[in-house]
Amino acid sequence: MKLDHSSRAHAKLSASGANQWLNCPPSIKASEGIGDKTSVFAEEGTFAHELSELYFNHMYNGLTDYEYNKAFKNYKKNQYYNEELREYVEQYVDAVEERVNAAKARDPDVTTLFETRLDLGRYVPESFGTGDVIIYSGGVLEIIDLKYGKGVEVSAIENPQLRLYGLGAYELLNALYDIHTVRMTIIQPRLDNFSTEELQINTLIDWGLNTVRPKAELAFEGEGEFKAGAHCKFCKIKHSCRTRAEYMQDVPNKPAHLLSDEEIAELLHKLPDIKKWADEVEGYALEEMTEKDKDYPGWKLVEGRSRRVMTDTKAIKEVLTKQGYKAESITETKLLSITNLEKQIGKKAFSQMVGEYIEKPRGKLTLAPESDKRQAVKQKAEDDFDKL
Repeated sequence: MKLDHSSRAHAKLSASGANQWLNCPPSIKASEGIGDKTSVFAEEGTFAHELSELYFNHMYNGLTDYEYNKAFKNYKKNQYYNEELREYVEQYVDAVEERVNAAKARDPDVTTLFETRLDLGRYVPESFGTGDVIIYSGGVLEIIDLKYGKGVEVSAIENPQLRLYGLGAYELLNALYDIHTVRMTIIQPRLDNFSTEELQINTLIDWGLNTVRPKAELAFEGEGEFKAGAHCKFCKIKHSCRTRAEYMQDVPNKPAHLLSDEEIAELLHKLPDIKKWADEVEGYALEEMTEKDKDYPGWKLVEGRSRRVMTDTKAIKEVLTKQGYKAESITETKLLSITNLEKQIGKKAFSQMVGEYIEKPRGKLTLAPESDKRQAVKQKAEDDFDKL
C-alpha cells in the first residue's frame, strides 16, 4: 500500500497560501515562473501525514492487520522515520480518536473522512485542497489539520487556511447533512499545541463569500495592491519585492533630528523582520551570482575566511611523539589546535613535520563590494561548488 502525499497537485491560489494572497493579492501572479523549493522539514512533515493516514486506514477504513503491518514495516525504512516521529504521530492519532469518540457521544451516526480532496471553487477560483481529517455528527462538522513543524506555533483562530478547509468540507457534505456548526482544529503535537475555532456555518459562509472571494478574484487576475507584512514569509519574491523593501526602510519622516520614543518602539517591532529581510536579499543575490553568473554593479563574489584543519590528528600525534614531544604537552582532552601546537613547536618545524596533514579548504563564497581587497571569484556554479 502506498500513500503518496508528495505528488499532490497544488492550486494556483492554495488554502495554505491564503494569508499571503488575502493580504497581497497581486503577489501570486508576480511569483509565477518561480519554482517551489522543498526542505527536509517539509518532507518530514509529508512523511508524518503519510504515517498518520496509515493509522487511520487501519482504525477506520478496514485496512487489515496484515496490510497495516506490511506497510508499517516499509515505512520504518524511510529516511525520516524514527521513534520520536512515531510517538508524535500517535499523539495526533490519539487526539483525533478522542474527537471521533466525542462525535459518537453526540450522535452515534458519525462520518469520518481522511486525506480528502476539497473543492474550494465557490470561494476561490479553481482552488482545491486536502482535508487531513473530517468528522461529522449531529449537525457539527469538524476539520482537523496536522501541523508537524515546531518552528512556529500555529493557531486555528481566524486561520484562513483552516476556514477554507472548513468551507470545503461543508460544500462536500452539505447535500447529505444539516450542518449548523463548523469546528476547525489544528493539532501540533511537537509543541503540544491544540487549537480550535468554532463558527456557525452562516458566519463562515459570509466570510468566504464577502471577505475571501473578492480578494481571491483579484489575486487570480494579478490585480489589487501589493502590501508588505508578516504574510510575506513564504512569498517567492520576498527578497526582491519593491513594496517590501519600502516597508522595511520606512522610517517616519519628522522634522526633529531624533526619533521619538514612540517611533523607536514602532521600529523595534519591525527589527526582527528587517534582519530577516536583509538576510533574504543577500541570500538571493548570492544565489543569483553563483548559480546564474549574474553581475550586480559594484559587487563581486569572494572567498570568505577559511581556517586550517587537521586531516589526520592521529598521524600528527604519532609524528610529534616520535619527535620527542610528550603527549601531555601537545594534548588536553584532545590534540591541541594548530595555533597552539605552532606555539609549542614553532611554525617552521611544525610545518616540516606534519605539513602534509594540514590543509586550508576554500572559504565559503560570499558577497563583497568591489573595493574589497580579496580577489573576485568568477566561474559557473557547477565549477564553484564541485570544488568546494
